[in-house]
Amino acid sequence: MTQQTDLYNAIIDSAVSLASNTSWESMRLHDVAADLGIPLVTIYEYFAEKEQISDAWFERADRHMLSATQSSTFPSLNNQQKFHNLLMAWLDSLAVNQKVTRQMILNKLEPGHLHIQIPALFRISRTVQWLREASNQNSTLPWRAFDETVLTTIYLITFCCWLTDNSPMFERTKRCLDKQLTLATKLGFLK
Repeated sequence: MTQQTDLYNAIIDSAVSLASNTSWESMRLHDVAADLGIPLVTIYEYFAEKEQISDAWFERADRHMLSATQSSTFPSLNNQQKFHNLLMAWLDSLAVNQKVTRQMILNKLEPGHLHIQIPALFRISRTVQWLREASNQNSTLPWRAFDETVLTTIYLITFCCWLTDNSPMFERTKRCLDKQLTLATKLGFLK
C-alpha cells in the first residue's frame, strides 16, 4: 500500500473509532486530525466533508464483498448461496462497528439533507450492481429491471434487519436474508 492509501484508510478508521466513543453526529474532523497528528487541511485533501468518510466506509464494504468471490468454493455455489455469501460479506465488513454504521445511516435520513439522501440512493444502486456483477447475473432488459428491483428490496430489508440485530453472529439477519432469497428463487429470480 502507498503512504497515501494508508493515510486515507487511517482517516476512515480514526473517524469511526472516535465516533464509537461518542457518536457519528458529534465526531468532528478536527478531532480526527488531532488523533492522527495531521493538519485539518490534510483531511480535506482526502475528504471534502464528513459525509465522504461514511461513503468510503461503505465502499470498503463493497470491496470486501467483491473479495468474497475469490474463495475457491464461490464458483461452485448456486445463485442463492452466492447472494447470501456476498451480502453477508458486505455486512460482516461493517460489523466491526455496527453502532456507528447505524448512526451514519440515520444521519443520511435526517430531514432536509437532500444533498446527502440523493447520493445515498446512488450508493445503494452501486452496491446492488456490484452484487449482480459478483454473482454473474446475466439478465437483460426487461428482466434486468425486475432483477434489480428484487435485489434492491432484498438488500434493503436485510440491511435494515442487520442494523438492529444483536443476535449472536447476526443469526436473525441470516434467517431474514435466507427467507427472502428462498422466496425470490421460487419466484424465478436469482437465475
